[in-house]
This record gives sequence, C-alpha cells and structure tokens, in this order.
Amino acid sequence: MKETNNNKQFYSEKIGKLLQSSSKKAGKPPGSLVYVGKEKENNKAVIEIMDYSPSKLTEHKTNNVEEVFKYRDTKTVSWLNITGIHDKDIIKKIGEHYKLHPLLLEDLMNTRQRPKLEVYKNEIFMVIKMIYYNEEKQQVETEQVSLIMGKDFLISFLEDPGDVFDPVRIRIRENKSKIRNASVDFLTYALIDAVIDNYFVIIERIGELLENIEKELIEKPSPETLNKIYSLKRELILLRKSVWPLRDVTGSLQKETSPFIKEETRNYLRDIYDHTLRVTDAVETSRDLLSGMLDLYMSTMSNRLNEVMKVLTIITTIFIPLSFIAGIYGMNFKHMPELESFYGYPSVLAVMFIIAIGMIIYFKKKKWA
Repeated sequence: MKETNNNKQFYSEKIGKLLQSSSKKAGKPPGSLVYVGKEKENNKAVIEIMDYSPSKLTEHKTNNVEEVFKYRDTKTVSWLNITGIHDKDIIKKIGEHYKLHPLLLEDLMNTRQRPKLEVYKNEIFMVIKMIYYNEEKQQVETEQVSLIMGKDFLISFLEDPGDVFDPVRIRIRENKSKIRNASVDFLTYALIDAVIDNYFVIIERIGELLENIEKELIEKPSPETLNKIYSLKRELILLRKSVWPLRDVTGSLQKETSPFIKEETRNYLRDIYDHTLRVTDAVETSRDLLSGMLDLYMSTMSNRLNEVMKVLTIITTIFIPLSFIAGIYGMNFKHMPELESFYGYPSVLAVMFIIAIGMIIYFKKKKWA
C-alpha cells in the first residue's frame, strides 16, 4: 500500500509539472518568453565567457549581458555559458543581439522540453538532458541543457549552477589542445560528448544498485527490497526518456549539412552517436534485469508462501484423523465400547501416536515434507 501511494505521488507530480508547463503559456502568442521550471528567486543570471583562438584565451564571468555583445562578430571561437534561464531580460537581450528566432527563445526557457534538434537560418538549436545521481536523495535527477551554435559562437543555457563541462574547460585552457585549434562545431561536439560520457557514470551507479538488490533477493528479500526495485524502475524510466530522443539528436546532427559543421568533425559526431547507442543498450539491459528481479521477487515470495502453506497443510492433515478419533471418544453416550476399559485411554493415545508417525513417514517417502 505504501509503494502504491508513492507511485501515485510520483505520477501526480509528473502530471502537475506537465499541467504547469501548459497553463503558464495558455493564451499567449508564439514566441512569448515564459519561464517554465523550478521556482527561482530573483537572482541575476551568471554568464561565463570563454573566447579563444590557437594563440589567445579570454575567460571571465559577468552579470552584465552587454559585455558579451562584442564577442558575436569576432574571428575567434566564443563560448557563452549562461546559468539562470529564469532571467527573461537577459534571454531577451541575447536573442535580440544574436538575432535568434523567437520560437527558439521560447523553447529554451521551457525546461520541460524533450531532447531535440532544430535548424534555423543562422543557427542550430539543440536541447539535451544533463543527468546526475543525487546521493543524498538516492535518485536520478536531470537538468536541461540548451545549445545554440552559430558562426564562431556557441551559447549554452543551464537552469542551475553546476555542470559536467569542466573537462572541456580544462582542454580549452591548454594551448596545444585540439579544441583550441578547431572551430565552434568541435566545441559543440565536446560539450555533448561530456554530457553523454556522464551517462556512463550514472549507468555504472545503477549497475551497483542492481547488484545490491540482486544480493538482497538471493539472501533475504523483504518488502523494502520491492520498494527499491520500484524506485530504481522509476529512475530508469526517467533515464530512458532522456536517452532515447538524444539518439535522434546525435544521429541528425552528424547528417546535418549546415555550413557550421565541418567535414572532419562528422567523424567525432558519429562517435557520440555510437556512445548514445551504447547508453541506450545499457538502459534497456538494466530495465530487463530489473524486470527479471521483480519476477524473481514475486516468485520468491510465492515460494515462501507455498512453503508456509505446505507446513500448515501437513500439520492439518496429520491432525485430521487424530481429531476424528478424539471426536468419537469425546461423545457423551453412556454405553460406549472401551469406555470402562482400564487400558482404553493409553491405547487410544498409542493409536493416535502411531497414526501420526505413520503419516509423517509416508509424507517423507513421497517427499512432500
């Protein structure tokens, strides 16, 4: 019953989020900037800037959106990482300065998007899901990452501070790294690759949880084990919803004929498509294993119940003839055979004992007990 209530709460929250996504934009014209996501305080968005070429690197943070405008027309590669898509003013100014399509801006402010790829005249827009495992809450959590790739610039949008892009930043800071000598399409590949590589970390963590659950099932299954199975099942559903559409995104990106994507980068894009397929296979394998564990739990509980019922049935079967004999000699008739017999009582007990032992031997011989 507790697990059923948890499931109801889980799906109620999901439905509530979907309704929230729809109700906030109801009646508004297409392209309206409406933030759909977790409730935020009125904090300014933080913009991280990395502008680089093979010989030069500029890196700093700012809250002033006007500072990034100068990087639009530079010949260097500019990466703007904006944390805080709830800040409508910054999103609007970025859109106006970089001449981004209004529908694109509307989509990036809605954190309920599924992974997708959209190609516009002057930019390519991608939505992917960054996934991490919250050890404190013991659950998988996701965050939407929106990427806008244009000529010599890449803008990434995050909802909350914290990401998996530190390895990319380290490579950019190295003078002789490949990313410093490549164009913006390679930077886009590197960010997507960092997100997908983190999926393998989550898959490994889920694998550890599966091993622990399997060990519990073999040694001592309990209702708590069933709760863990259903909880992990929900996490895999969330992971699958993020991974399956990403396969289409990476597949379409490697086939895209945009002038922003160079031919030498397509080999790397094929590589992340292959990684996405591996993640997808791993998720499906984990789901199959979890389904098998659920069946094993149900079978174990059924076998345990059968063992209990077998013991009770044997006890009941043994006492049926004994109860029959005791019932006969418990009748209150004045004239009954053996009623006045001196050895009547021990004789009846002896007969009852012999019957019980005989039945036990018979059950053992038939391997029923």
